[in-house]
Amino acid sequence: MNAILPPPIVLDPLLQQWLCEDIGRGDRTTASLFLQNHPLGSAHWVVKESGMVAGLTVAARVFELLDREVKFTPMITEGQWCEAGQMIAQLKGPLEALLTGERVALNLAMRLSGIATLTNRYAEAIADLPTQLVDTRKTTPGLRLLEKYATQVGGAKNHRLGLDDAVMIKDNHIAAAGGIQAAIAQIRGSIPYTLTIEVETETLEQVQTALENKADIIMLDNMPLKMMSEAVEKIRAENDRIKIEASGNITLETIRSVAEMGVDYISTSAPITRSTWLDLSMKLGAWRLGNELSV
Repeated sequence: MNAILPPPIVLDPLLQQWLCEDIGRGDRTTASLFLQNHPLGSAHWVVKESGMVAGLTVAARVFELLDREVKFTPMITEGQWCEAGQMIAQLKGPLEALLTGERVALNLAMRLSGIATLTNRYAEAIADLPTQLVDTRKTTPGLRLLEKYATQVGGAKNHRLGLDDAVMIKDNHIAAAGGIQAAIAQIRGSIPYTLTIEVETETLEQVQTALENKADIIMLDNMPLKMMSEAVEKIRAENDRIKIEASGNITLETIRSVAEMGVDYISTSAPITRSTWLDLSMKLGAWRLGNELSV
């Protein structure tokens, strides 16, 4: 697992925004409980169903932004598969920060863990084949960087993070330009030479046009398996340096059959758009008020 989180300069403003959304003008409940004192406390996180856990580093940063005295200690490695009832983290620090940050931290870890869990199921279905699973731009606004991080944890690679990463000529671009040839010609003359050009194709005729116009990547979109097999054979025969991506209605039941066609990549939004949150919970342990210890 080689998943990389955004650096603090990128991640922290997002976390601060989400904390501010939840806290508003102040945590009324927690602040009212500790008007005169600021006790220290401990807590632990438990996974309530089996799945792959992701986002513990993000959760730790949530608490750290609230109070640097909070110590968030993972009990597992990021991306580890856990069973129901397993303790996955321990926390110690000011009780106010533990209670105030609980919901935001858990929400993020639950969301990311759900994505990693489903991604892993897709990735494992083709793990013995050379085809690489990749994600898409079908992400939750505001959460793209973290959701794409979670797919990496689960075993996928990232497709482009944004529109500026690469050129992808889709069906509507083709229609707007008047065809694949016109679209590639116009785009190639205006983009940096470092960007690749990918073309979405739905027919063998479109595949041939993309080949003739030297696309770097050819996507086979929503093709029946027989047509996809013919397209792969055609591309490999004419230019084996072109990468082939399959996409469209990829499910756990169909992904292996698609991979066996010999494509380089399979892109699917399912691990993000169809995943459910992995249920995690925080349980408060002991807390200290002066010399008095409560449980």
